[in-house]
Amino acid sequence: MKLVIFDFDGTLADTETLITQTMMKTIEAMHLEPRSREEIRAMIGLPLKETFTRLIPMTDATGDACARLYQEIFARDNQPGVVQLFPHVRETLQKLYDAGLTLTIATSRQRFSLMAFLRDMQIEHLFSHIVTVNDVEHAKPAPDMVVQTMERMGATPDETMMVGDAVYDIQMGVNAGVHTTAVTYGNGSREEMEECGAQHVIDDFADLYQVIVYM
Repeated sequence: MKLVIFDFDGTLADTETLITQTMMKTIEAMHLEPRSREEIRAMIGLPLKETFTRLIPMTDATGDACARLYQEIFARDNQPGVVQLFPHVRETLQKLYDAGLTLTIATSRQRFSLMAFLRDMQIEHLFSHIVTVNDVEHAKPAPDMVVQTMERMGATPDETMMVGDAVYDIQMGVNAGVHTTAVTYGNGSREEMEECGAQHVIDDFADLYQVIVYM
């Protein structure tokens, strides 16, 4: 294995509570029909506007307005320490980095907020390349993010692993023809991950080292 591509939300960092609370506040402020935390959670991983338009029937303009308001509320509520890395993420990323693997991120999150998280968590230096939803024509589960990363890093599908917590992450990896590992502690269940084609499913991020290094 040469290249490892990570999703961020629900895979590296526990953003679920902040995301779902921000979504619910946005929906309420926009006077839209309420949605449950479980319904919102199932949408995590999609581009922001698409998350709203899939959850609630609305016009394109309303979707744009929801996305803008969400970003305002998220920035206000995202205080230092609210979002934390999942257990064993920091040390496992360092081990993979020290083993000579190229680490990258492919995320539906906006670049400015992702970079702020990476800087605050002091793991920015571990990643050689970052692809966000604004950098590709087609978002997850299309393979664009993975394909762009492989081209930039000079890796083949056989040398590449996609790691994510949502169906959209694994489907993106499958569509790109790369190896896939799903984590169960994020926004998708083990059953969902297996059904969408994950080759490896782990309950603890620390197990990823064994999966990748000893493949």
